[in-house]
Amino acid sequence: MPNGEHGQQNTPTGPTPAGGQWYPPEWPDRIRALADGALTPVAPKRAATVMLLRDTDGGPAVHMLRRRTSMAFAGGAYAYPGGGVDPRDEEHLVGWAGPSLADWSARLGTDPRTAQAIVCGAVRETFEEAGVLLAGETPDSVVGDTTADDWEADRLALVARELSFAEFLGRRGLLLRSDLLGAWARWITPEFEPRRYDTWFFVAALPEGQRTRNASTEADRTVWIRPADAAAGYDKGELLMMPPTISTLRSLEPYDSPAHALAAAAGQDLSPVLAQATLENGELVLSWPGHDEFTKRVRPGNPGGATA
Repeated sequence: MPNGEHGQQNTPTGPTPAGGQWYPPEWPDRIRALADGALTPVAPKRAATVMLLRDTDGGPAVHMLRRRTSMAFAGGAYAYPGGGVDPRDEEHLVGWAGPSLADWSARLGTDPRTAQAIVCGAVRETFEEAGVLLAGETPDSVVGDTTADDWEADRLALVARELSFAEFLGRRGLLLRSDLLGAWARWITPEFEPRRYDTWFFVAALPEGQRTRNASTEADRTVWIRPADAAAGYDKGELLMMPPTISTLRSLEPYDSPAHALAAAAGQDLSPVLAQATLENGELVLSWPGHDEFTKRVRPGNPGGATA
């Protein structure tokens, strides 16, 4: 999809209360069940996602994919490449370049093994879903084009979990370039959701010589788009997004290059953002602390609708 071209947008079941925010119609019932003690929250799984940036004449653009409209969860919503952390990435040391695991542990607020798994997850998922690999043979090099058949075979083996990321890097004599990533934000799926993720958002620049492609089975299209244009599409209700996506897009708008965004990552707040659901006079109130634009109120007797 050409930069800035949005394509046809899918409309979720039930009203969209504001902009292009995806609001599942089953949320009110689940929120009530949680408030009544009838719903026990599931433990969130660790996940990582990457806001991949490249320079354009109009400023930096971010790589986004659109979830297939046929998908039950957030069908038609725009997001970044990402997914769950592979537990095997905690168990085996990988070839590593850039900040140490101790540094990443301090930055992410985890133990070193968990930090390695999260960073590996970010790099692996970017390769699996966008065909872009943040790794090189030396601490100051990055692989070039990764579209050849042998690369594709390895990518598919990673997707199928037939190959661990450590094995993949070791087989090719590569070091993970952790210095090409910057931790940007952390969001945790609300407690009333049946599938929950503790997701770290990273920022990275597209390496020279590599190019993105839609390699995800969950996406029906991809786009390079300026954060401000994507946010404007959301505000007009043309682009569907979940709160973490539009929030991180807005936070990218001040930066005039991928390099400046990456440099600013060290100063970003990684305090986890977790939605809160409360009952006020019979009305459900859903809010994300520190992100007032996402506050929604669900009227009694109107389970599928909401007001801002």
